[in-house]
Amino acid sequence: MTLPGLDLERLRDYLDTGPLTGRVLGGGKSNLTYHVTDGTEEWVLRRPPLWHVLATAHDMRREFTVMRALADSPVPVPKMVRLCEDTGVLGAPFYLMEHVPGAVLRDPALLDGLGEDRLRGLVLETVDVLAALHAVDSAAVGLVDFGRPQGFNERQVRRWRRQLDDSRSREVPGIDELHARLAADIPPGRDATVLHGDFRLDNVLVDTDGYRVRVVLDWEMSTLGDPLTDVALMLLYAERPVVPEHGPPRSPSSVAGHPSVEDMLARYAAASGRDLSDLCWYRAFAAFKLAVILEGVHYRHLHGQTVGPGFDHVGAQVRPLVERGLAQLL
Repeated sequence: MTLPGLDLERLRDYLDTGPLTGRVLGGGKSNLTYHVTDGTEEWVLRRPPLWHVLATAHDMRREFTVMRALADSPVPVPKMVRLCEDTGVLGAPFYLMEHVPGAVLRDPALLDGLGEDRLRGLVLETVDVLAALHAVDSAAVGLVDFGRPQGFNERQVRRWRRQLDDSRSREVPGIDELHARLAADIPPGRDATVLHGDFRLDNVLVDTDGYRVRVVLDWEMSTLGDPLTDVALMLLYAERPVVPEHGPPRSPSSVAGHPSVEDMLARYAAASGRDLSDLCWYRAFAAFKLAVILEGVHYRHLHGQTVGPGFDHVGAQVRPLVERGLAQLL
C-alpha cells in the first residue's frame, strides 16, 4: 500500500517489526496523521505536511514533549511511544503514540445523535479539561522552558502575520486591516499557563459508550502564554459554521443541547477563577489566527500538497472569519 508521506517499509525497518499496514486518519488540516499496525500492536503516527512547512508550525518534538509531560496530569493525553527526528526514515521528523479507540465528533450531525443532555455534559467537560490544562504547574511537569510568556500576545500577532505572508496566494479583503487593528491595541496578557493552541471539541477523542473525554489531541501549537487565547479560540470553534460532508454548514452551538457561549464562559470562570469580562481583542485575534491557518491550508491545497478529502471548501471559510474578527473590534 502506498501512503503519501508514509513509507511503510522504511518504518518497519526502523521499528524492527513485522509487515505494517496503515491508513490516513482524516480531519486534520495541518500535520498528517496515520493509523499503523503490525497486526498485534496499533499506533498513531504524526508527521508534518509534505510541503510548505512554515517555521515552528509543525514541530514534532513540541507535540511529543507536551503530551509526555502531561501524562500524569489531570489532562487526558495518549501515551507517547517514540519520537524520531532522523529525516532519513520518512523524510521528516515524526512520532508514534498509542492508538486510543474513540470517536472524533467533527460533523454537527454526529452531535445531533448524542441527545441534549449528553451533548451538554460533554461540551462542559471539555471546558473543564481546558481549565485543568491552564491550572497545570508548568515547572512541576517539566515545561518551564516550553515557551516565553513575556510579550506572548505581541509575538503571536507578529507570528501569525508572518504565517499569512508566507501563505499568500490571493487577496483576502479585510485581513490586513484586521491585523493592523489587533497590532494597535495588544493586551499585556494575564498569568502564563500551558496552552493547547487549538482547543476545540473535535480535537478531543470521545468514548462512544458514555460520551466522555478520552484524550485531547493535536498539540502542535501548544506553548506557554495567555490562557485567554485558548478560551477565545474555543468559543470561536463553537460558534462558527462547520462544513459537513453532507448538508448545509452548521455551527456546533446550533445543535440542541450544546451550551451557549455564556454557559461555557461561566463554566470556565468558575473552574479557573479568571476574569472573562473583556474578551473582544482575544476573540478578534482568534478569528485572525484561524483565518491564517485556513489560508495556509488553502495554499497547500492549491499546490496539490494536501492528503485526504475535505480541502476544497477551506478557502471559502477565510473571509467570514476576517469579517467576524473585525466585528469583534467595533
